[in-house]
This record gives sequence, C-alpha cells and structure tokens, in this order.
Amino acid sequence: QGENLLYCFEVAPTQPALTQVTQCRTEGSTRGLAAVPRLALDVMACEVLRVLQLTDTALVPVSYLVPRKSVQEFHEDLFPDCTGTLPATDAQGWWAGDSQQVGRVSLHPARRSTETFTSPIIAGTGPTNTSHTDTDTGHTDTDQSEASGYSSPSSLASPGSAATSLSAGTGPSSGFASSPSQKSLQSILGPSSRFRHAQGRALHRDQHLTNLRGLSLTTPGECDGFCANRQRVALPLLSAGGQIAVLELSKPGRLPDAAIPTIQNGAAVADLTWDPFDPRRLAVAGEDAKIRLWRIPEGGLQETLQEPEAILRGHTEKIYSIRFHPVASDLLVSSSYDMTVRIWELSAGREVLCLQGHTDQIFSMAWSPDGKKLATVSKDGRIRLYEPRHSSQPQQEGPGPEGGRGARLVWVCGGDYLLVSGFDSRSERRILLYRAQALPEGPLSVLGLDVAPSTLLPFYDEDTSVVFLTGKGDTRVFLYEVTPEPPYFLECNSFTSNEPHKGFVFLPKTACEVREVEFA
Repeated sequence: QGENLLYCFEVAPTQPALTQVTQCRTEGSTRGLAAVPRLALDVMACEVLRVLQLTDTALVPVSYLVPRKSVQEFHEDLFPDCTGTLPATDAQGWWAGDSQQVGRVSLHPARRSTETFTSPIIAGTGPTNTSHTDTDTGHTDTDQSEASGYSSPSSLASPGSAATSLSAGTGPSSGFASSPSQKSLQSILGPSSRFRHAQGRALHRDQHLTNLRGLSLTTPGECDGFCANRQRVALPLLSAGGQIAVLELSKPGRLPDAAIPTIQNGAAVADLTWDPFDPRRLAVAGEDAKIRLWRIPEGGLQETLQEPEAILRGHTEKIYSIRFHPVASDLLVSSSYDMTVRIWELSAGREVLCLQGHTDQIFSMAWSPDGKKLATVSKDGRIRLYEPRHSSQPQQEGPGPEGGRGARLVWVCGGDYLLVSGFDSRSERRILLYRAQALPEGPLSVLGLDVAPSTLLPFYDEDTSVVFLTGKGDTRVFLYEVTPEPPYFLECNSFTSNEPHKGFVFLPKTACEVREVEFA
C-alpha cells in the first residue's frame, strides 16, 4: 500500500522457487488491490490475470495478457478448467464428514456453466433486497499491443502448467510501454531487463583526444582497431614500418600538428594489446609472424622507440590475434594463419604449448574468467574449448555460426556460458549463447540483430551481465542483459553515436565514475 509498483512472479515448487516475470509501474499509489475471478477474464484475448487497483480517486483494472498468434481460438494450455461457483456440500454435510470438492468448470466461452447458487434467506431478519447490479469490468482501456509478452513453446509444454511469461499493460496509465523500443521489447521478450534504461552519452569535449592524423583503418577484422588501458591508448598508424602512436589519457585535448613520437614496430600491425597487470607493457602482433613486446617509459613516450624488449618467434604465417592471460602474469596466447594457437611464457621469451585441431581461419579466442580454459571460434563453423594445462587437443567442440564472414566470442554469466557473435548464411548478424559444458548440443538461444558487413565486437560487463555489441563502421551500440534462463537476452536502450566508429574499446572498470552510477 502506498506504492506504485506491481510485481508479478512465477512460483514453482523447485529452485528457483520465485522468478520475476514483470514489474508494472502504475500511475497512482495503491490503496488496495483485488484479483478478478478467473471466470471474468477475457479468455479469447489471452488475458490470464486481471487485478483491480484502488487509488485515491479511481479503480484501475490492470490486465496481464500472454500474446498468441491466433486469438480466434481458445488456448486450453493457458486456461485449464477452474473451480466453479456451486458449493460441493452444505454446512451440515461438512460437519458430518462430507469432503467433496467444488466442481470444476470450463473457461471456454461456448461451454460456460449457466447454473447459479443463491444462499437461502435467513429466517427472521426482515425484508432483504435480492436485486443485484452487474458491473462490467470486461472492457478496460487496455491497449492490447502494449500488454504483450512472449511465451516460448517450451514453457507451455504441458496443459495446465502456468509457466507462462506475462507482461503488464494498463494502457496509458502503466508507464510500462513508454518508448517505441520498449513497446517492441514487450511484444518480443516478455520479461524486461533491470538495466533497460541505461543511457550512453559521449563525455564533454574537454576529455576528448582530437586532431588524430594518419590512423591505420585497415587493421584485420580480428583486431579491435586499437587498444586502451587505464593510463594510455595505442593506435596503429598508416605510415610504413608499422608505427604505433601511444597517447596518455591523462593529457586530453588537441594533439600538436607536428609529428609525435611513436613505436617503430618494423612490420604492419595485425593486433595489439596491453598487459592487464603491467600498464607499461604493450604486445604487438605483426604481419611478419612475430610478436614484439614494447615497454613504454614512465610518463609516456617522449621519443621514438625502435628496440622491442623481446621478440617471440614460432608462428610460420601472419598472426590474427593475441590475448593476455586474465589470471597469471607473463602468459600470452596467439592465433595465426598457420591454423595453430600458441601459448607463450614471456619471462622466458619462449613458446610453451601449441594447440592443434583447427582446420581453417581462427576468428576469435577468449580465456575463461578463471583462466582455466580457452575458447576459439573458427571459419570451419566450429567452436572449440581447450584446457591448455591438460591437453593440446580440444576438450570439446560444437557447431558455431554458419556464416564464414567473421565471428567473436566472449565468456558470460560467471564463465558458465559462451556468447558468440557471427553471421548466418544470409549475412544477418546474430548472437548465440552456449553452455560452456555442453558445446556439442549447440546454442541455447540465437538472436538475429540486423544485416551489416562488419563483425559485431562483444564486450561483457560481468557486474551487470550486460553485453555491448557494435561493429567497425557502425553508429549503433546494442546492449543486452544476458541471463542463464529464458529468454536469455533482455534488450536495453541502445546507444547511437553521431559518426561511425573505426574502433571500439572498453576501459577497465576502475575508470568508471561510480558516483555518477557509470558502469562502463
């Protein structure tokens, strides 16, 4: 009472016993609530619940509907027979031990029971008024398109199971279907994300680094285009010799027109990444099949660097991508056109393991958050999972995205699931969710997003379970909350920038302004 939120939960005898289905914001504060009996529901509109809310000045019906393609027919799985209105026995019979139950009646409009029961008039209480008025609560001002959710066939497998996903709509008074994206979200997904109102915005210009010149915009699709850590960014340049600019984030503003000091890598840059534990160490994969490690001086580059700290040799062809280990220092993994994945120990400057099993180009690889496993997705349409400490062969593999144009993968939901972004055979961009322990079973869920040429780069925020997806050349960043139970992907507000991205990188969580509730 006194609140303006209505929560709807699904109750099950197994864990999780309570699952939130929706929450609905009402216009006025609640002074009282009553559920309308099931016999009064509009079953042909798939209305499964109607609540009357008493506010200070009104009685507001709140209707919950499960959308179905056909509203011409009666859906028996949503409306099992319910308790009727005729008593099973009388008071004397109950005291005498009669335990009959009230008969059940069908909710089908054509099979409705017409029998009614009137309680006997109690003797000696004077005249009674037996007339009654029918109040019609059937025609509420509910906009049916807003009051839609989505129930998957699996959740309605058995007639009589109430495992349906519901969503609330009370027409204009709900505040639930405010924006167009919200309306489509309601019609597609049912449950909604608690982060659906996350807002992306570009920070003030005085924090931008401007006047960047001669950037290389031709890095391979497996590369993010540039890389950043808490202190600085590294940007590949177009000039010969694989030059890389290193800019300090603590010194924003316009760069000078004159040449700035760079790293002279000596070979065109295929991928580059910062050491997560040493903000001054940069690993650069070259198109000459070598990996060079560079150390940035304290305070940033003052002069051109020409000598790397170390060079790692072992691959026989151009390298696609390199990734540092998330848990152990001095461990780096690389993938190459020679169809191998190699793990390097940097302190010794040598290769310690070569992972086998790929038969085509390796699009992407990712360490699990606990550092035990390495997942890869390849052009041969397979996802592979390795445990490098146990074997150089894949521990398991499963079907990946069909399209051979590119793919990325990232671990989600505490490292128990894998999210893969790729293409289908018609070049539609899609995201797929796999259970990491059950890759051969294929994806749990597939969500098609749009048709565009560039691979979606996923970034996952483990604190909120929100994944950010965008491609090079896109202006839109998709946001989804990823959950380990259906419907798996909950849409959040997307972010649109004024001009297309050439690259897209997330800073460590410690860079967030938590007082502003910034989470990425």
